[in-house]
Formats: sequence, C-alpha cells, structure tokens
Amino acid sequence: MFPKWFDKWNNDNPTNIFGPAIAVGAVGGAVFVAAMIVGFGQPYATASQQTGPRGTGMHVPEFERSLAAGDPTVADFYTDEPWVPEEGEELAGDIYENVQVLGDLTDLNFNRLMNAMTQWVAPEEGCAYCHAGADEGDYASDDLYTKVVARSMLVMTRTINVEWDAHVNANYEVGVTCYTCHRGQPVPNNVWFRISPVNANAEGWSANQNRATMASNFTSLPSDYLEHYLIENDEGFYNQIAVHDLASRVQQQPGDPLIQQTERTYAFMNYISNSLGVNCVFCHNSRAFYDGGQNTPQWGTASLGILMVQEMIANHLQPLQDVYPENRLGPVYGDAPLAACRTCHQGYQQPMQGLNVIANWPELNVLEGPPDYSAWEAAAE
Repeated sequence: MFPKWFDKWNNDNPTNIFGPAIAVGAVGGAVFVAAMIVGFGQPYATASQQTGPRGTGMHVPEFERSLAAGDPTVADFYTDEPWVPEEGEELAGDIYENVQVLGDLTDLNFNRLMNAMTQWVAPEEGCAYCHAGADEGDYASDDLYTKVVARSMLVMTRTINVEWDAHVNANYEVGVTCYTCHRGQPVPNNVWFRISPVNANAEGWSANQNRATMASNFTSLPSDYLEHYLIENDEGFYNQIAVHDLASRVQQQPGDPLIQQTERTYAFMNYISNSLGVNCVFCHNSRAFYDGGQNTPQWGTASLGILMVQEMIANHLQPLQDVYPENRLGPVYGDAPLAACRTCHQGYQQPMQGLNVIANWPELNVLEGPPDYSAWEAAAE
C-alpha cells in the first residue's frame, strides 16, 4: 500500500523500531499513571495509628480508602429512644405470660425492645422466628428453641455490658446489643466449633497442623487454638497462653510450655490480629515481647476480652448444647456454636467502629431491677 520508493528505502535502511516504541510506551504510561495519581489521589495511601514511641515501628497502618469506606453493617443498626415510665405504669411481667428476663420493663419499652431484637437478629423472619404462635397472637410458648436461646443471650448481653464494662467501654461508652454479633442474621458470622482430636487413633500431637484451614488463617499453624485456650481443659483450668522460651535449645523443665503450645499461641495471636484488623504492635512492643511492662494499654483491654470470652462460653454458650436442633450443632462433635473476638469485632478495632450501640438501650445495661431512664427524664419534662 506504500509507494515503491518507500518500500525500497526501508529495505535499504533497516531500523529497529521496537526498542524506541517500548521506551515511548513506558514513558507515556508513567506520565498517565502520574496524571491519574495527581488527579484522583493515591489509591494505596495509608494512615497510621501510633501505639508507642516514634522510631520504634510501633504503629498500625491502614488504607485510607478502607477507613473511609467503613463497616457497611453500621448503617443498618436499628435504634430507638426509650419511653420514660410513668409512676404506677404496669410492667411486662404483669401483662404477658412467661416473661422471665424483661419483666421489669413497661409495656412500651418491652415491645420497643422486642421490635429491635427482631430487626437485629431476624428482620426477614419476624416475630415468628422465636414465637411459635406469633401468627395467632400467642407469644408465651417456649416451643421454639430460638426463644430459649434468645432468653439466654439477653442475660449474656446484660452481663457483658454490666460486668465487663472495662472491656466493652474501655475508652468511652460503646456496649453491645444483639446486633453486635448478629448483624441482621439469625446465626452470627464467625461462630466456631470444636475440631480436635482430629485423629482419634494417634497419640500426642493431634493432626490439626500444616493444613490450610480458615481456622488457621491459611497458615501452617494449629487449627485448634480457640478450643485450647477458650474452653476449660479436662482438669477444669484454662491452658496457659505462652511461648516456649526466649533462648534457643534450652533444656525443657517441668511445667514449661511445649513447642506445640508456642505454635498455638502464635495461631491465637494471629487470630486476634485478624479479628481486629491490627498488627502485633497494637498490643505489644515488638522489640520486647517478653517484657509485659512495655505492652500497650490495648494489651490490658485484649486480656480482659479473653477472660470475658472464656466466661461467656462456659456460662452462656456451652449450656445451650441440648437446646439446639441437630442442624445447628458442630459438624464433628455436635457441640454448641461458640463465639470469640471475630464474632463481635469482624475486622475492626472496635465492633461497629466504636458506635455507641447501648446509648438508647438501658434495658440491656442492667442485671436486675428496672433500667435507669434518668438520662431521658430531663428531656421528657
């Protein structure tokens, strides 16, 4: 298609055009990327939270776009201010049958909380998820296991808000409600079950390591660390969270943690880090893991959280094993579903990014007797 003289000239003067073309393309691409970054901003920009002295690497970096996006479930949290009770107002325990936990609430506040629990746990299923006779106006029956479970979970929620205030309200009031774990689903995300012993025919170290599982966060670390540290052992104690030794090739002494326990500890710490979306220096000074005096204040909050989970499992979750139907039990040992850090936090330092979910629910912030409505009394006058 070109003139003959042009083809002849090309044949007589061969030139490698690929090298210059690649160079021009690379320069053009770099200019384009630079123009996009200047025009639209750095897509991988990070913000850092300082957790210790500067220059020691003690900071938790996070992508700014992730911080800006936030937890998508926060927007769906349902809340409603309470009704200030009037003197002599009849209570739910006197109006309705078989009210075992919330009998001290007035009718308006009782039904307000029932409606909220429906929105938090079973918005699609509605009242009938817990009340077998809801369609006929019968709410007294305990025929459905979900109502029995919900009653126990109410007690657990109140216990967490009152007795574990130092963990759930460490910096300011946050609290927990049913939505903290459920997020609009009947079964919360990130519940877990026992998996060990994996091989009943093997003595010693169970075959739960070097397998890429979700429990091990797809590492070669053990997968049974949650049950090892959060459930009482056969002697009625909780296993020690510790590593083997700071020095290498030391003589094992009676009572010293084994290497296997060290790996379980790493697996547990890895789980906590992923559950909160942080790294090691959020709680530890990474140049002195051995020195508890150099831990950050967050270490104290996390330690309380571990104790809280152990108590919740022993007192509120495991006792429900005989209440659940078979399809809700663990696939290996038929045990009740259990919770831990990730069930509430779901990848954020504070559940629901520190939203004060208890602000309008004094009914969930009391163990016995009527709730404290004094904060709303002044506004009502």
